[in-house]
Amino acid sequence: MKASAFDPTTQQRKVIYHDSSAFITACPGAGKTRTMVERARQILEGPSYRQGVAFLSFTNAAVDELEARLRAFGVLPAPLFPSFIGTFDRFLWQFLIVPFGMKGCDALPRLVPDKNSFHVRPFDDAQPLPLKCFDRATGAIDPKLALEAGFNTELRSPKAYETAARHIIDSTRTNGLIDFDDVRVSVSERLADKDFSQRVGAALAARFCEIFVDEAQDCNPADLAIVDWLMKAGITVKVVCDPNQSIYKFRGGVTDELLKYADTFSPSNRLSISGNFRSTPAICAAIVALRPPSARLTPDEPTGPNKFSQTPIHVISYGGSGVPPAIGRQFTRLALENGIPLHQAPVLASTRSSAAKAIGQPILGHTSHMTLQLAEAVMNYQFAFAVGSRREALVTVHKVVLQIQAKIATTTEYDNYLQSEGIVDATWRPEIIKIANGLRFDPFDTPDQWLEKARTLLASGLIGSSTINQRLRNDTKLVTALATPPENSPPARTIHSVKGLEFPGVCVVLTSKTSGQILDLLEGNSVPDAEEEARKIYVGCSRAERLLAIAVPKSRASRLVALLTATGCSIKLHNLENS
Repeated sequence: MKASAFDPTTQQRKVIYHDSSAFITACPGAGKTRTMVERARQILEGPSYRQGVAFLSFTNAAVDELEARLRAFGVLPAPLFPSFIGTFDRFLWQFLIVPFGMKGCDALPRLVPDKNSFHVRPFDDAQPLPLKCFDRATGAIDPKLALEAGFNTELRSPKAYETAARHIIDSTRTNGLIDFDDVRVSVSERLADKDFSQRVGAALAARFCEIFVDEAQDCNPADLAIVDWLMKAGITVKVVCDPNQSIYKFRGGVTDELLKYADTFSPSNRLSISGNFRSTPAICAAIVALRPPSARLTPDEPTGPNKFSQTPIHVISYGGSGVPPAIGRQFTRLALENGIPLHQAPVLASTRSSAAKAIGQPILGHTSHMTLQLAEAVMNYQFAFAVGSRREALVTVHKVVLQIQAKIATTTEYDNYLQSEGIVDATWRPEIIKIANGLRFDPFDTPDQWLEKARTLLASGLIGSSTINQRLRNDTKLVTALATPPENSPPARTIHSVKGLEFPGVCVVLTSKTSGQILDLLEGNSVPDAEEEARKIYVGCSRAERLLAIAVPKSRASRLVALLTATGCSIKLHNLENS
């Protein structure tokens, strides 16, 4: 789309020409990215502006999508300075950690993104708990996270673990080994210093005239405090969000706090964009049905090229307790009938395992066997070309290769190893791409032949006394690890991986484990633990442009149909036989 073709709606126009800070809610498909682009153009092309603008979001995928749009519409200057585009984490790192370091740490800060996975053990034989179970500022254990890791604080005393956690937190911080949780603790400490916060706030206000915080439903309380500080420093901040898409509970998402934060904005600074330019009338109605009952008062109006489509929502009812491959076969037929290429019609689920089962792809499951880990990592890398997640997949291959070559003992040592060895992307990526491509599994090969190729490719980098045959042992499950997705099937993806994206067709899979609680919640009952699972379904379904299918256990299909039809959604039910 060319910039001249953009004809903003009344709501979009209000955002584009709104000069004050604002809290902006946008429904799925509302055109918020294009609206932000035009707001930035309004600022940067104005004769009185000589400052930059900053665009912040919470995932690399969202940032990549936003940057692509900004460049496509000719908004970002070259060079980018003084503007900035990146994740919220990178913004904090670049402007508040790199220039000032960490309090109580004389070492140069080094970023260790997977620090939350560090093992906490009070003694050698103790059950390990991940560091994420402990408060980074105090070392106190989080009973709920600990229980998820298999440690019940009501039955066992956590004191020894908390002591061990504080030792790890203190020692790693002293040595400058920090992650973004540490960054937030450090920033909070810095901003508590009134003189420091005023000086740095003034410096940022001199550089940036406006900051966009996109996908703000993914903020945690520390993030909201930083956003508030930026506004008090004199920077215009646009907080853009859809509270119903908050699916990052693991990083402390703040749906309730976000809504309270919205109330701190005056009515004139609370804006909304409600037209859906993406989806059909049936999909718009389904999206409304998948919100909490209190959020269904304002329907989403289809306003884009699909607004006259009569395509219904397809509910795929399946029997049994497991997710059957018949779902993928049924959805494949629907996609092809609607003229949608299969690579543009993913099957989505809360977990990769459930999505893969729905298309009939064998799943290995968790394993510590290095040969199986390598096979799975390489297969995921090859498959990532179809689903757009190559970067993450290649990093996984690199981690496994380093483990096999005995350069790291566990994946939690990965980032520290790169830092200590001075290894940057440009030095390791070419070799790992060569290895990953060399280990592409040819269906005419046997698993034994693939294993021999792997041993040959990785042997030269091996250190220590073990042989490559000892590091890469055979296993009967190797055939499963090397299994490719069925031919002519849609890709399987997690809902988290497609957040912020859109596709002509989507199939969302509800499992027997969570669908009952999700429907209970959407029917108006209080089921706190189901809130994030329900929002995942909302996020997944709202990615669809022309075709939406929802797979649900047969015992709950009638409830889902009733829920959808209550908002005027047209439905076609498919009962899978012998699934």
